[in-house]
Amino acid sequence: MTVTGEEKGLLGSEWYSENPVFPLENTITNLNIDMIGRGDKAHESDNNFVYIIGSDMLSSDLDRIGKKANKTYVNINLDEKYNNRTDPNQFYYRSDHYNFAKHGIPVIFYFNGVHDDYHMPGDEVSKIDFPMLAKRAKLVYFTAWELANGLKRPVVDKNDDGTPKM
Repeated sequence: MTVTGEEKGLLGSEWYSENPVFPLENTITNLNIDMIGRGDKAHESDNNFVYIIGSDMLSSDLDRIGKKANKTYVNINLDEKYNNRTDPNQFYYRSDHYNFAKHGIPVIFYFNGVHDDYHMPGDEVSKIDFPMLAKRAKLVYFTAWELANGLKRPVVDKNDDGTPKM
């Protein structure tokens, strides 16, 4: 599913999560891809990475499934630098996956980090690392594949604040 209005306040995903075509209880996860074609200064020497955000915040199962898909099929560095609710950048709250997470749906946000052209006119197609974009897209695909072919949906075993459910 694609949504619009992310930069204007997550408008498309908010609308869908409040007016779903299918009941939200039938949605087992949200795998959000936003900016996966470049790198950042922290990975200048090795662009074989992707930031994952939120994968363990609601579901240990989803985190395990995503990491297993990476190890089995793609084997890139999964950087969890921004994978916390108190990160000053607030990436967990700033993209479309959050409108699903706030309804208790486990999420993974795949992100290449901030670069000099972030949200600027200079962010042009010629600067995309297409082989790395393809590897990152394969990771999302294989994570979805594992989820679709799993025997059960990922268990939501954590509260919104990250504490274990009782």
